[in-house]
Amino acid sequence: MFTTDSVKAEVPAVATGRPRVLVIGGRLKHVRKARELGLDVVHAQFPDAYDRGHWPYVDQALLLDYGDIDRLLPLVRALHEAYPFQAAVSLSELGLLPTARINEMLGLPGESVATVELLLDKWRMRRHLAAEGMSPVAAAVGRSAQDVREFVQAHGLPIIVKPIRESGSLGVFRIRDRADVDAVAERYRSLDDGHWAVGDLSDAGSFDEFLMEEFLDGPEISVETLTFDGRHVVVAVTDKETGGSGFVEIGHSQPSGCSAETLREVTRLVTDFLDAVGLRNGPGHTEVKLTSRGPRIVESHNRIGGDRINELAEIAYGVDMERYALGAGFGVVEPLTTSPEPRGGAAVRFLTPEPGRVVEVTGIDAVRADPAFVDLQLEVEPGDEVPPLTWNEDKVGHVIARGATATEAIAHGRRLAAAIHVRTEPVA
Repeated sequence: MFTTDSVKAEVPAVATGRPRVLVIGGRLKHVRKARELGLDVVHAQFPDAYDRGHWPYVDQALLLDYGDIDRLLPLVRALHEAYPFQAAVSLSELGLLPTARINEMLGLPGESVATVELLLDKWRMRRHLAAEGMSPVAAAVGRSAQDVREFVQAHGLPIIVKPIRESGSLGVFRIRDRADVDAVAERYRSLDDGHWAVGDLSDAGSFDEFLMEEFLDGPEISVETLTFDGRHVVVAVTDKETGGSGFVEIGHSQPSGCSAETLREVTRLVTDFLDAVGLRNGPGHTEVKLTSRGPRIVESHNRIGGDRINELAEIAYGVDMERYALGAGFGVVEPLTTSPEPRGGAAVRFLTPEPGRVVEVTGIDAVRADPAFVDLQLEVEPGDEVPPLTWNEDKVGHVIARGATATEAIAHGRRLAAAIHVRTEPVA
């Protein structure tokens, strides 16, 4: 195994004749799927996220904080010289920029650093779209309450204040009145006092400044795409439901209930946007607000959407976007030529019990036996503490349901989620 302290093979390298991929971060299922596609796998991962479960699927491993680019690149270069791979791929947010830097350093195919940076940096993306005359949204960077007051004076209330580079609904505030205007900078800075683990944040300086944007009215959807040599295919459009602070997503469903006209307009916007940022290959997850002035880009990522969106696409459309993300560049999956037709409905409902200490969990067996049930994940048990719902990582689990239509799947998902009782008591 390669580590930050030594360089040695976990297993002897064998000339298999199979293509070899470097997978940066992600989940166990990603390296499993890569192996199932017939690829040899080199895996860069945080040490505490790698265990014996990975062994059947990984040929060589590099265990380190892969967000530390200065340490990562020379080790990857040495790894590549010993066990050459044809491309680096990542399906995780934190792995996107390291992956682009690796492919650029080694002259391998992959998205450019410039494209990945455009998608990661929301302020840079807003300026780029403004220069292209696309999806206009008033925005500015702030560091103080005075900056917020000046933005409000120019654009009115409400506004949105959020991190420039983070994801997962972390640190997103809607400013509705003057009291919020004066307090939001301090509230935002207080996020820096959080006990963040390695992998929680994309940048240690994430809370030094913030992005201010005009508030976009209307519902939010996301557009799930796969791109093949610059040709964009919409796989699915996901309808979203939010809760908690108003931005944490508590439910998703496919196919979308939007009108055909709206979907055509959104498809044009998203494919034009992907062209504008230079995305050439791989998955895309683009969030769009359906405002009273037309659809507007919220943000986008050159990865698959989180919150089990890929599982919904598999159920509703029969497309495993992860397999395409891992295998399309190696010719082991056939590119999509057109958007798939829906086969049924799928919905995920997230479990958000009252904050406090878990006393009892019931209903799991009955949910698993239900004909509409697809998947259940619950990350708490008696004795664990449920935090207030402030960002996506505060959700304690989910249930996925299927139906003949999205409406039916949503109803099943709500019913099954309600059947799982996570009883809590206040923490003294």
